[in-house]
Amino acid sequence: MNQDNAIQLFENKKVRTVWDAEQEKWFISIIDVISILTESLDANAYWRKIKQRLKAEGNETVTNCHGLKMEAIDGKMRLTDVVDTEQLFRLIQSIPSPKAEPFKLWLAKIASERLDEMQDPELTIDRALEQYLSLGYSENWINQRLKSIEIRKELTNEWKSRGVKEGQQFATLTDIISKSWSGKTTKEYKVLKGLKKENLRDNMTNTELILNMLAEASTKDISQAVNPKSFNENKKVAKQGGNVAKVALKELEAKTGKKVVSELNAKTLLEIKEIDK
Repeated sequence: MNQDNAIQLFENKKVRTVWDAEQEKWFISIIDVISILTESLDANAYWRKIKQRLKAEGNETVTNCHGLKMEAIDGKMRLTDVVDTEQLFRLIQSIPSPKAEPFKLWLAKIASERLDEMQDPELTIDRALEQYLSLGYSENWINQRLKSIEIRKELTNEWKSRGVKEGQQFATLTDIISKSWSGKTTKEYKVLKGLKKENLRDNMTNTELILNMLAEASTKDISQAVNPKSFNENKKVAKQGGNVAKVALKELEAKTGKKVVSELNAKTLLEIKEIDK
């Protein structure tokens, strides 16, 4: 199953989802939906009761639901009951809530948008642009962020063509690149910025984003030039790509007298932007 994990927002509340590229459908965390619709203090207990009742009634939705690993509140991947959108529509009928109809409309919109994006990838970029603007990011930063997504995609495609496996190997190479140019692994970088589950790139300054893009673009270009045959060779290439950006970082810091890698995160940057208005 080729999966793509994503966090969707309904009324600013998170809904964990997984897109199955093979089946071309979303799978949604039942617990997250119940938490939103019922505002229960213990959504897990609420779901257990509903599940018992529906099983006794012979409801096929419960019979067909299965578990997928999703990121929990503690940051660990834990098995979570999920259903596809069609099953969820049926399940919602069993949950008395004034939010049921708005949620169903939102769910239908999410499913439709993903299918539209598969037909026209530019829609993904347009929606990302709208979301970043709504959060208060500057257009300059957004342009850099969207470009960074493109460069990252080119790099991961290059890794796949070299036989690098998604998951741990991707993470290892990413850490090597990050450590080489910034002096920090992804985890160390997030700790510096006071982040937990937040996306690191969404919390980089313009300069940090540009240097990270340079590191990843350089890694891709070097890989295409030297054709690494093993994972160890890919690790060497990742370090070389990161070192290209490190040279630029050192030169910039020498000229400005300021550190590039900083604790500034999105919240701080947006607060500064508000003050400057």
